[in-house]
Amino acid sequence: MIRYIRRAAALCLLLLAALLVNAARVMVFEADAYDDNPANRRIAITRWGQPRGEIVVDGKPVTGSRDSGQQLRWERTYLQGPLYAPVTGYASQTYGTTLLENAEDDLLSGTDPMLAPLPLWNGVSRGRQPGGDVVTTIRARMQEAAFRGLDGRRGAVAAIEPSSGRILALVSSPSYDPGLLSGTGPAVAEAWKRLNTSPNQPMLARAIRQTYPPGSTFKIVTAAAALDAGVVTDVDAPTGIPDPFVLPGTRQVLPNEATGCANASLAYAIQWSCNTVMAGLGVKVGLDDMVDAVQKFGFNDTGLRIPSWVAKSNFDTDMSADQLALSSIGQFDTAATPLQMAMIAAAVANNGEIAQPHLVERTTTSGGTTVDTSGRRSYRQAMNPSTATRLQDLMIRAVEDGTGTNAAIPDARVGGKTGTAQHGLGNTGTPYAWFIAWAQASDSAQPAVAVAVVVEDAEANRTDISGGGNAAPIARAVMEEGLRLEREGRSGLTRQ
Repeated sequence: MIRYIRRAAALCLLLLAALLVNAARVMVFEADAYDDNPANRRIAITRWGQPRGEIVVDGKPVTGSRDSGQQLRWERTYLQGPLYAPVTGYASQTYGTTLLENAEDDLLSGTDPMLAPLPLWNGVSRGRQPGGDVVTTIRARMQEAAFRGLDGRRGAVAAIEPSSGRILALVSSPSYDPGLLSGTGPAVAEAWKRLNTSPNQPMLARAIRQTYPPGSTFKIVTAAAALDAGVVTDVDAPTGIPDPFVLPGTRQVLPNEATGCANASLAYAIQWSCNTVMAGLGVKVGLDDMVDAVQKFGFNDTGLRIPSWVAKSNFDTDMSADQLALSSIGQFDTAATPLQMAMIAAAVANNGEIAQPHLVERTTTSGGTTVDTSGRRSYRQAMNPSTATRLQDLMIRAVEDGTGTNAAIPDARVGGKTGTAQHGLGNTGTPYAWFIAWAQASDSAQPAVAVAVVVEDAEANRTDISGGGNAAPIARAVMEEGLRLEREGRSGLTRQ
């Protein structure tokens, strides 16, 4: 009898050991698979079972959380949602996350190991900490100036501090309220459908995710390439490029909006935006050197993160001479994000170097303890410092007495470049109005801000669209706020 009891006990122990081994297998080896299974409702319940951390602008949260009383308890809320949507993105219980809400999701949701009190704590406990906070580099007054300037028109603004790479403003228009997508149910589904089918694409983060033909603003890149390659040694000397200019290998004549472009100097061509001079210089520089030059500015880079991913700005690497001529004035297949064009202005302002653009200043725990800081990093040396100095002078001329006079600011050095980019089949689309610029207070040691503005105003009269007329006033308003903030900072005033 005792023998049978022993056998039964051994069998029970064996079964218990098998259960323990299987439980360990599930917990250790298959946990991730169960976590990722869409049918596992517990993950969503846990994820939304506590408030997310905050996204902060100028010391104030622009996000929040609301107790819905539902199974997915905490819904995301947004303060001034349309203003900051191109920065925050959305955090939706139905549709996931995007932009900063996506790039910093682990920290905001409390699963980032850096938030744990001890190393590997989250993995052992399978728990989460209170969501951390993301402190952005955005300056509220500059963001508001850009948003007001676009006034609902389709377009975008990107502003950068040239010396550090901090992104000071990032606006896309028209915008939307991310809070409409936060929860679940028919209202959220209807909002999602309406936003995604709108012809104005309000959810498109135009400043970093949309590329446009940059038009004449790209001439700054071509000028940098010509100076660095030695094709131009004296910016005031005639270039020998005729007007009319026939595109190489074709019978097509390249037109100019400006007069006096025949055999004009590089300085005159930038000041008055001569297509012929800049197209001819691009051909003289040659495809290989042009490709090398544009890539130093960041074109064709698929890896740029701010920390959200940024669309690749394009410059073709295999072109005929006539295509190269058009590409050198920002047409043909050349396309750039507004952030990329702000980086070009920043390179000129910062002696040829582009600091890594970044949107996050630091991340913290819910209690305010710093988890990580971005710090300054170099992105590219876009041109020789001497080239940048000469381009600064040329861009200043364009603002003081050229196509960019609408961007002038009293008591400040402002350099700018206008652009009116053609697009559409046979250039039949309404042109895009561009302006890139940088500004430096007269009593400051370095420029405070570099900015790029693009306006795609489908309602405007085609003949009334220009970078100087449509985009430059917006750039000026943003730069004025940047200069004020810098002056307040230098004076020791409290950030507002």
